[in-house]
Amino acid sequence: MTFSIVGRSDDGAAIGVAVASKFLGVGAAVPAALVNVGAVATQSYANLAYRPQALALLGTGVDAESAVKALIAADSGPVSHRQLGVVGASGPGATFTGTDCHAWAGGVAGEGYAAQGNMLAGPEVIASMERAWLNSSGALPQRLLAALRAGDQAGGDRRGRQSAALLVVSEGRGYGGTSDVWADLRVDDHTDPVAELGRLLEMHSLYFESPDPATLLTLEGEVAEEVRSRLAAAGFTGADLDEELASWAGVENLEMRVVTGAIDPLVLAHLRASA
Repeated sequence: MTFSIVGRSDDGAAIGVAVASKFLGVGAAVPAALVNVGAVATQSYANLAYRPQALALLGTGVDAESAVKALIAADSGPVSHRQLGVVGASGPGATFTGTDCHAWAGGVAGEGYAAQGNMLAGPEVIASMERAWLNSSGALPQRLLAALRAGDQAGGDRRGRQSAALLVVSEGRGYGGTSDVWADLRVDDHTDPVAELGRLLEMHSLYFESPDPATLLTLEGEVAEEVRSRLAAAGFTGADLDEELASWAGVENLEMRVVTGAIDPLVLAHLRASA
């Protein structure tokens, strides 16, 4: 009834889960992740206890395959209907699909990832997810989303679309460096949840990630003149340009992108659109 991918960045610094389903609020049930430990997706008559149990096992140094086997062996419920994907802080991921999961059901795993799904349009859903994952590059949230999009475009859940979620953890990558939760985004009830999840991730990147130093524009000359003029039109008329830009950015929730003496091109574009 769901398709998901658990994955780890190439450098091992980030771990996460992306999932979609014809199910209300799938993000509240399927994914879990712990920084420097691993990630898990539990689905198809999901046993939510797998989430803390898997992370506890991985935290003791157990590999993903052994963690999956231990969870299944200890489960007194309908194991033949369960589906599970696990990835640890190192090594290959692991996946399990019970023999009685609704067709089409199955999964694949490799170094640093596992993709799985049930009640899917066909095996091409998982195959497309794996290809997208292996062919992608860049930040982990975008890689996981690329795999989820590929599965959705290949047919996804054969019952239709309703919800999607993305959970990624990385040490110190949360808001202001005070959390390890890099991204925790959920679309609980939507006609096109994977596309909506992509829109939310774009917003998340804009509002909560720091700017690329290589792209910054120095606040001088024509750039400074334009910024001062647009800030004044928005009611920020103080003499200190850096202070006024920081004040405006705080109002617009762009404080993570403020840099003294310079401006992020994304912030400038937002200023142009809002002024």
